[in-house]
Amino acid sequence: QVQLVESGGGLVQAGGSLRLSCAASGIIGSINAMGWYRQAPGQQRDLVARITRGGSTNYADSVKGRFTISRDNAKSSVYLQMDSLKPEETAVYYCHVTTFSGFTNYAYWGQGTQVTVSS
Repeated sequence: QVQLVESGGGLVQAGGSLRLSCAASGIIGSINAMGWYRQAPGQQRDLVARITRGGSTNYADSVKGRFTISRDNAKSSVYLQMDSLKPEETAVYYCHVTTFSGFTNYAYWGQGTQVTVSS
């Protein structure tokens, strides 16, 4: 059974930093892309950052220069360093992992971790 366990969310003042972590377990096959999405109340879930197995990254324009995504393939983990946080970035942040096994692609979501940025 695949599990994505997220941690690192919480309450921070505007301008502060948080580091999110997501550890995947129970994966069969290889992990391809790993990423983070966020969803504010009443809003759609949007991509924040994504990293491929080879280390290529892409970011939402709004977070470029402030957020950094990284991964540790040996630990099946992905991280999101968030600096200079803004109140409008208050949302539930979700880990997302894609895998490949038996000629089939799979996608999994974490349970989400709340990030609240106070003004």
